[in-house]
Amino acid sequence: MSEAELADLRRSVEALGPWFHNIDLGEGVWTAPGHFLGDYPAVKWRRFSDALPADLTGRSVLDIGCNGGFYAIEMKRRGAERVVALDSDERYLAQGRFAAERLGCRIEFRNLSVYDVGALAERFDVVLFMGVLYHLRHPLLALDLIREHVAGDLLVFQSMLRGSPAIEPVPEDCDFWDMDQFERPGYPRLHFVERAYAHDVTNWWIPNRAGIEAMLRASGFTIEGRPESEVYLCRCAERPYGAAAAYPARGAKGDGAR
Repeated sequence: MSEAELADLRRSVEALGPWFHNIDLGEGVWTAPGHFLGDYPAVKWRRFSDALPADLTGRSVLDIGCNGGFYAIEMKRRGAERVVALDSDERYLAQGRFAAERLGCRIEFRNLSVYDVGALAERFDVVLFMGVLYHLRHPLLALDLIREHVAGDLLVFQSMLRGSPAIEPVPEDCDFWDMDQFERPGYPRLHFVERAYAHDVTNWWIPNRAGIEAMLRASGFTIEGRPESEVYLCRCAERPYGAAAAYPARGAKGDGAR
């Protein structure tokens, strides 16, 4: 690559910024070299990548909340026949398209939120849902929609977790007056963020470990592995009572739209 082409590449990266995914575009050009989490998300990917199939030949992958496209690109590098990447932020989609084209990865990027996955009318062999849940006002609905519409086999899930890592055994039922369990550190819970967390007003619900594992089961997923502290490998299972997606009506003028 000539100096002029290299300078043009760097200008394009800067024009699309700021980036949250630090992606190696070659020629010593990275999209977010000064990331506050380091080489993110590659630093996390390296801790659980061996737990995913190394060969995805012939398989379809859906990346929900793809951001700058790091995970979608990694799936294509493993030979996935079709990769569809969703985000509701046009800036992230532009970043993803740019990075994928630069790296020679054919990925279909679409502007859809997790609440709209039913519009795809398709199930995928692998669904990635990485770092999205705590940005949602309606997290359990999102999991229900994924299970009902797009999860065909494997769900790779990641969420920020806070609170106790303990897992408190929860009975099938309990007496109305048995309130002590709610005070135990390992009881399933979601921490609600009213305003902002880590300078981010899109952080709404942050689960503890028991909480997220209970939510995955309650949405009709069985947990097969936890290769990294925040990452779960799940399979579709029979949905328990009440595990069905809801479809709130939107106003004629867009009232209630995302």
